[in-house]
Amino acid sequence: MAEVTGIDHIYITVSDLAKSERFYDQVLIEALGFRKNRFTLADDPHIQYFNRHFGFVLRPARVHARHEPYSPGLHHFCLRVDSTAEVHAVAGQLRNAGIDATQAQLYPQYAADYTATFFTDPDGIRLEVTNYRQERRERHDNWMRP
Repeated sequence: MAEVTGIDHIYITVSDLAKSERFYDQVLIEALGFRKNRFTLADDPHIQYFNRHFGFVLRPARVHARHEPYSPGLHHFCLRVDSTAEVHAVAGQLRNAGIDATQAQLYPQYAADYTATFFTDPDGIRLEVTNYRQERRERHDNWMRP
């Protein structure tokens, strides 16, 4: 049986490519260290952000409506960093860049060591940055154990 080892790429359709590029430059490049390139596919410009693990691609929308997280489809997208200190640093950096990110805080209702910040992109897509929690580390490190 093949094992999925990660997410290869995510595509997000955006209503204003330039506005979204400015937003995601702050989030993905400035706060999270991604790199960026551009390409054209089916005559549509695309902007790809990537790190060693996966790509996050913006493409222009063909239908213009604000994202509704409680309709069928994507509810939110969560990015993971290594530590709670990094979550706090990212939240501060986003707020300093003018992005309305929540204060990073502990959410014990999710897990005893769950720290996160939440914010929304220009089209209403909800985003989160959280820490690499102990349960996730143990799951990864002990996957082959019964």
